[in-house]
Amino acid sequence: MSHTQNYLESVTLEEVEVETLVNYIVLDSVEVNASDIHIEPWEETIAVRIRIAGVLTELIHLPLDLREKLPGRFKVMGGMASHISGIGQDGKANMGPEFGNIQLRISILPTIMGEKVVCRVFDPSSRAFDINQLGFEPQTLEQFVDLLNKPNGLILLNGPTGSGKTTAMYSALMYLIQKHGTTMSIATVEDPVEVPLATIAQAQLQPANGFGFAAALRSLMRQDPEVIMVGEIRDPETAGIAIQAGLTGHLVISTVHSGSTAGVFARLINMNIEPFLLASSIMGILGVRLVRKNCDFCAIPYEPDVAIMQALTPQQIEVGTFRRGEGCEQCSGTGYGGRMSLTELLRVSERIRDAVLEKRPTRQLVNMAIEDGMRTLWDSGVARVLSGETTLEEVAKKTATDQI
Repeated sequence: MSHTQNYLESVTLEEVEVETLVNYIVLDSVEVNASDIHIEPWEETIAVRIRIAGVLTELIHLPLDLREKLPGRFKVMGGMASHISGIGQDGKANMGPEFGNIQLRISILPTIMGEKVVCRVFDPSSRAFDINQLGFEPQTLEQFVDLLNKPNGLILLNGPTGSGKTTAMYSALMYLIQKHGTTMSIATVEDPVEVPLATIAQAQLQPANGFGFAAALRSLMRQDPEVIMVGEIRDPETAGIAIQAGLTGHLVISTVHSGSTAGVFARLINMNIEPFLLASSIMGILGVRLVRKNCDFCAIPYEPDVAIMQALTPQQIEVGTFRRGEGCEQCSGTGYGGRMSLTELLRVSERIRDAVLEKRPTRQLVNMAIEDGMRTLWDSGVARVLSGETTLEEVAKKTATDQI
């Protein structure tokens, strides 16, 4: 039974102290390594859900009488305007040793049922940003490091929210710091700055003051940086400045949202970026996804879904060790324990540059990259499946949008 449930059973609704209740919700989340906390008013209850290994799980349901008090408490914790409702607000809270010194990034969103609270949970002590601990395949890691050692150009990362892009970028920056020390000038533009990094100038956006990605990047370019990390390329202006930076002697690392790794080129062309600029500046695009790892305590052999098995070769089926977690106390009944990376690194060769200049379809770019040795996300995932680390269904779900 959770701390939250124990507490609620020990007091009446009138005796509930919101501060204590919130502390227990956070404590329960920390103990199961949840990455996010969702507190949302529904029609009859306030649902408290926590995201464990990428999946939302219900923790408890609270009475609607608390629908104003709970957001109010989080506003106080996050240094927000607690007397104002009906608008979106964001804040941060540092929790004490009893919570493992974790940090909460708090977001308040007004809905028709009341204010919804979402907290992203960060554990600074567990985030060493070691590039060798990212879980990348040896070949991918070697090629990624090779790109980081280039003097200039653009390295882009692609993947959905929560796929590990920021962790990969921070790890890349830490690699450069460890290699060059204080002899290299590194700066970032982020929204928000998630973790302070020593010897790196990190700028946080302030859109209300007109300090968006494009404005921040223009200002940063006058700061004599050698390496620039841009949290995300969202618009044509930011894309144009980042590309120019990559062409004028800077190493630029950033992210772009796209349906697939190779689809990043089409995404940027749709932002009215000239193909010759993309072909000249982009050195590589790293696609990253996180899949749930089978629980070490309850994983047993199983037969994967027949329809998905058809995507495997007879040889893969013959040599594969297909395993799935049954669900136990150690994994809270989920069958999974933690997550691991799937990656694909598209390195821009001469013929891919030519194909970009000619605006070739994304499918052709993928085929060329595979012929050049790129290991796709699907292949990366299948290797994990065949070794019994995760399930075929999990890999299929996380790589479905990347099939062209």
